[in-house]
Amino acid sequence: MSMGKILVADDDKNIAELLRLYLEKENYTVVTACDGEDAIIKFNSETPDIVLLDIMMPKLDGWQVCREIRKKSDCPIIMITAKGETFDKVLGLELGADDYVVKPFDAKEIVARIKAVLRRTGKTSAEQDTKEVSYDKLVVNMTKYELKVNGVVVDTPPKELELLFHLASNPNRVYTRDQLLDEVWGFEYYGDSRTVDVHVKRLREKLEGVSDKWTLKTVWGVGYKFEVKD
Repeated sequence: MSMGKILVADDDKNIAELLRLYLEKENYTVVTACDGEDAIIKFNSETPDIVLLDIMMPKLDGWQVCREIRKKSDCPIIMITAKGETFDKVLGLELGADDYVVKPFDAKEIVARIKAVLRRTGKTSAEQDTKEVSYDKLVVNMTKYELKVNGVVVDTPPKELELLFHLASNPNRVYTRDQLLDEVWGFEYYGDSRTVDVHVKRLREKLEGVSDKWTLKTVWGVGYKFEVKD
């Protein structure tokens, strides 16, 4: 079952393809546009549920496309910019954009932003959108990309969150480093297994001493697991 239709408007073919792969993996239908004029044509013909809109595009830029869409639709729009200046962000939101992300970005974070915007705008159900695991004094919410420890939000990079969520979603299951690289980092990853050790070390620094009911445990000679104690 499709989670909805997304229009990705970006003249960078590599970024458009990366987004398409991630979004289709999340069961979205994806339509792409390579410039501003194409984006408006695709928007009118495909009636997407949400638009990912790059600012710097040929023919018509993202600002112009956003204006045109807002003349006829309240479809959610997430602006994508390589600039990051306050002016760009304010202008985008004033024109009616619902959110913005700054390049370079993590594609999985884009997925989380899409789900959050769709939830806020009532375009999807909260039940479909919620992606969370919780244990004693610990909540990992991938809808918001948020880690809470003792009820307090802890600033955590996206990949650390994804690793913790993956392990905590499968308690007491042992994963090798190679399995974690494949299942958490996926096709975007070009490093080696030592990066898993680094991410686990950083997570332990955030989680040390929080609870005696669970632990992020090393299984020597194998890998790691999120151990939940009886």
